[in-house]
Amino acid sequence: MRKLCLVMALVAPCGIMAQKAANPVTYANSITAEDLKKHLYIVAGAEMEGRETATEGQRKAAAYIENYFKQLGLAPGINGGYQQAFSVYQDSLVKASIDINGKKFLPFADFGVTLSSANSSSFMASEVVFVGYGISDSARDDYKGIDARGKIVLILAGTPPATQQPAAGQRRGFGVSPVIDAALRHGAAAVFQVQPGFPRRAGATKGNMYVGGFRKTIYPNLYGISDQVAESIMGADYAAAKEAMKAGNPQAKVYAANVLVDFSKAIVEMQSTNVIGFLEGSDKKDEYVFLTAHYDHIGKTAAGVINYGADDDGSGTVSILELAEAFVKAKAAGKGPRRSIVFMTVSGEEKGLWGSAYYGDHPVYPLEKTTVDLNIDMIGRIDPKRKVGDSTNYVYVVGDDKLSSDLRPISEAMNKKYTKLELDYKFNDPKDTERIYYRSDHYNFARKGVPIIFYFNGTHADYHRPGDTPDKINYSLMAKRAQLVFFTAWDMANRNDMLKRDIPLDPNAVR
Repeated sequence: MRKLCLVMALVAPCGIMAQKAANPVTYANSITAEDLKKHLYIVAGAEMEGRETATEGQRKAAAYIENYFKQLGLAPGINGGYQQAFSVYQDSLVKASIDINGKKFLPFADFGVTLSSANSSSFMASEVVFVGYGISDSARDDYKGIDARGKIVLILAGTPPATQQPAAGQRRGFGVSPVIDAALRHGAAAVFQVQPGFPRRAGATKGNMYVGGFRKTIYPNLYGISDQVAESIMGADYAAAKEAMKAGNPQAKVYAANVLVDFSKAIVEMQSTNVIGFLEGSDKKDEYVFLTAHYDHIGKTAAGVINYGADDDGSGTVSILELAEAFVKAKAAGKGPRRSIVFMTVSGEEKGLWGSAYYGDHPVYPLEKTTVDLNIDMIGRIDPKRKVGDSTNYVYVVGDDKLSSDLRPISEAMNKKYTKLELDYKFNDPKDTERIYYRSDHYNFARKGVPIIFYFNGTHADYHRPGDTPDKINYSLMAKRAQLVFFTAWDMANRNDMLKRDIPLDPNAVR
């Protein structure tokens, strides 16, 4: 037994060295235009109905991906299963009315409310307080001298002249409206904000989907109201208040008015999933390489026309399937990766990176042991706006100059040795107005400190339109781009050390 152990100890390092030196080209060549096309005509086909998050089409796509992972022999990626579920919510209007001094006002015609941010509420109030712009901060306090606790607050949209104050109701960054935040701090029961555009065309009675249904803070409802609603409360003062707003000196005032507000909605909880397949590594199996793409798209138009999402991101989704097959073939030939590889397709990207955000906050594998995330989002088309180099042989590489100084040298070395694509770093520019670095699922790894590379072909005329169909994909270029991801992942899965994390994430970066 001791002799056997000694022999095994001597042989094992040789096996690892042989594995590192193995030629990956054979396995990369299994990623073919034909196979990508076969998968994409299914994933971006009519049966999937545009794969909108939390719909039947998305569930069908998830089942297709899961079944293919099973067919390959990948292990379930989470708790014995392949799908990581997260909750998605959608509201539907039950009723909404505002009655002022006996006069009834109707939704769409006279007022509006955002379903996802409002809460069911019915109450009767006898006073309304007018507070101008509704601003309350170190520079200006429209609430001065006013007790707004438990009262309806009435504000007019606009900004004080010659200031940089945000318009009432608009957001600073991606936080809550400063107007609503001020109303909360002053104890308001609800906010009436005069808005243009009434009467409005009757809209949908279902709200947008959202996540995070359980909230730390419940804000007062914001009702957008017409001039007529404001006049019914303020009477002749309303015209004078509008003029005072232009001069920057509206006067706060309490108005007696019998106001009945009756708003009710129903909340439906649905589910969406990330699909995760796992390929165990060898001597470094407790370290992980992630290969990701989002399989959701935007579903159907209001008229029922399918947005097929072949490039966005059917191209990334089917590339993950082919990458998984290539690594499985390598392992079957005794050339499996040293690090474990996690193949993850996520949903909810089009809604706000929901699936990857959920994974980032509920990781299945330790993020500190995740050496890299290589994310693919749109690699099947050509950017018509690209006017430099050979646009039939390029890929945008994003994020390889961030978080780890190892990323670019490995990426460029693999490309130079194997694929010889033009690597375009356009979207690494900190001044990129499209903020591409923050707009796909890799960002939810990056924000946790995991080094990432994002592969992208740029947008085109069919972006988020029904014309993004499988017949418009450049399959040979797509295969070449996917092969670059494979070669890069191969190196990162088999090198001796995890990637360095020696470049800090920009603390000012806000998606």
